[in-house]
Amino acid sequence: MDNSAKILIRPMEVDDWSSVSQIYGEGLETGFATFEKEIPTYADWDSAHLKSCRSVAVKENEILGWAALSPVSSRCVYGGIGEVSVYVGENNRGLGVGKKLMETLIEESEKGGLWTLQSGIFPENEGSVKLHEEVGFRFIGKREKVGKLDGVWKDNLLFERRSKIVGVD
Repeated sequence: MDNSAKILIRPMEVDDWSSVSQIYGEGLETGFATFEKEIPTYADWDSAHLKSCRSVAVKENEILGWAALSPVSSRCVYGGIGEVSVYVGENNRGLGVGKKLMETLIEESEKGGLWTLQSGIFPENEGSVKLHEEVGFRFIGKREKVGKLDGVWKDNLLFERRSKIVGVD
């Protein structure tokens, strides 16, 4: 039986922040999800992400994961590009939650007129690399030693997905 069939994807609401931030914290603990070291306040998180394209995956009233987009620049020429964040709770990884979130994120971003989604992924985050490839992202390069995490220089793999609907493919 397909466990992902019971998963509902819906828009993220302010009241979801407790669960969303907990899942983000689980990502922080892996050491290969983000350069961030602390969970932001909702106000800080909210101001750093687009108001559209925010989703949560829910099963039996439990939030299993979330996805959202951040702007890549304040310059208008980059207004159609979004930076992907997708996080799945540690007990729900490998069940298709991330794929359902990413498919919804892609659909919503195209409805909103975005022409490119991009992600920077630590090489150690093999699950995220696989997920991005499964939903049509392509590897475009590697930024070597782009930043330090716990005193260790980290590389970042760059992936992007061009919208076929907006006509930039």
